[in-house]
Amino acid sequence: MVKKLENLKGFAGVEGPVLTIVMDGVGLAPAGEGNAVERAVTPTLDMLMKNYPTVSLKAHGTAVGLPSDDDMGNSEVGHNALGAGQVFAQGAKLVSQSIENGSMFASETWKALTENVKTSGTLHFLGLFSDGNVHSHIDHLKAMIVKAKDEGVKCVRVHILLDGRDVGETSALDYILPFEDFMSELRSDDFDIKIASGGGRMKITMDRYEADWSMVERGWHTHVLGNGEQFASAAEAVQSYRDRFHVIDQDLPPFVIAENGEPIGKIVDGDSVIFFNFRGDRSIEISKTFDSEEFTQFDRVVAPKVVYAGMLEYDGDTHIPSRFLVSPPTISNTMSEYLCASGVAELAISETQKYGHVTYFWNGNNSGKFSEELETYIEIKSDVVPFEQRPWMKCADITDKLIECLRSGKYRYLRVNFPNGDMVGHTGNLCATICSMEALDLQLSRILPVIDELHGAAIITADHGNADEMYETDKKTGAPKANKDGSFKSKTSHTLNPVPCIIYDNFSADKYSVKSGSFGLSNVAATTVNLLGYEAPEMWDESVIEVE
Repeated sequence: MVKKLENLKGFAGVEGPVLTIVMDGVGLAPAGEGNAVERAVTPTLDMLMKNYPTVSLKAHGTAVGLPSDDDMGNSEVGHNALGAGQVFAQGAKLVSQSIENGSMFASETWKALTENVKTSGTLHFLGLFSDGNVHSHIDHLKAMIVKAKDEGVKCVRVHILLDGRDVGETSALDYILPFEDFMSELRSDDFDIKIASGGGRMKITMDRYEADWSMVERGWHTHVLGNGEQFASAAEAVQSYRDRFHVIDQDLPPFVIAENGEPIGKIVDGDSVIFFNFRGDRSIEISKTFDSEEFTQFDRVVAPKVVYAGMLEYDGDTHIPSRFLVSPPTISNTMSEYLCASGVAELAISETQKYGHVTYFWNGNNSGKFSEELETYIEIKSDVVPFEQRPWMKCADITDKLIECLRSGKYRYLRVNFPNGDMVGHTGNLCATICSMEALDLQLSRILPVIDELHGAAIITADHGNADEMYETDKKTGAPKANKDGSFKSKTSHTLNPVPCIIYDNFSADKYSVKSGSFGLSNVAATTVNLLGYEAPEMWDESVIEVE
């Protein structure tokens, strides 16, 4: 049990509410053709960065618990760090360690999966097929396949979700072709392995927050039932779809690999299935579809009796899935725990696409509340349309409700996530992302006067970069890479850039100063409780402010 926070000596905190604004996917990068943040007309953000104390925060790699500083940050680990005030080893690192030390293969789940199919049946692997290291890593898949063969599994089928979002937008064949070679080297008279189905990650299977269950339904029909356009190989499917539809990998339609007109990898009674993504948000729905006996979201047609497991337990409170290979990090002593123990009323608000980030991930992968009385969660339903078609998303609706809640006087601490920069940035559409930034800036111009009206303060920050780098760049020259037709090559992934942290306070800023130094997202929690008038717990990373 956490204890009540101690009062900060020399500063009783700001008079009004403290608000954290997370501008999702808005990083700090040099001006350039592909920097939608810099190219957008953002008078409010420009004013803030010119006139108010601003520090840059590291939001990727080891600063958020990922294995190396070559790893892009993401919204999940970013919100974990923002809400916990500490850095915990995250999914990719946990999985890699589990493979290296053998604990994954010693687990009861691994034994159940493999023993189930040693005499008959097929071991299926399903997940995001890249080395983006945000949702999954292809090396984890390869290690499990090698181990399965060593342990006597005789038949393996791989169902691939094409990326083009955390890696190059048209890089699918860079993964498929070497993987075909990898399978050829393993294949033998007593080990049959093939790619069985696939499709773009934004077309099938990987929906999140129940925004579009039809994606999962299409995935079910593709992977499980074997329904869909048939091809002789995954490479043929990718090339055929590119020629016909001219879309990037994440938007490629589903496909089924067939021989003599029959799917080679339907999932049937007696099989085992591993969903090898380690990130939770886009893993929960497909896990429910496999794991739930009473399932109502769509007609599964057939629900084969299989042994199913996820790479991690994607939701620790509802225990989804019931079997998993690697235990998630135990995140304790979060900011919300301490604020609830101290009697501070909190609000968390966003639209569907990032609602789980300001609640579940912020609270240390805890889907429940620490206090029903003190914590309020508000979800604004997201539109189910391509983000580039409505790049403003629900930012105005979020702001309407946020302002109402600020003025209600009910909440001492509030947090809000605006998804625009990230969700629109992922489309690779520069013009739409510029528009999304301008829509976000307009909301800042509406919120800040209310903060002043209430004599409060705001921390304006982000969880990682995305909109700040919309083109792939040459590492040597820094210039955008070009396609064959001369157009710039879109970048749809997160970036390695730092993010801003702006302290907006027009009433108490003379009581403290902003430190100089190197900071990360985990430094925001201590800063927040200081502004509320409390000392930060010892285990947290330091505040960026210091009382005068």
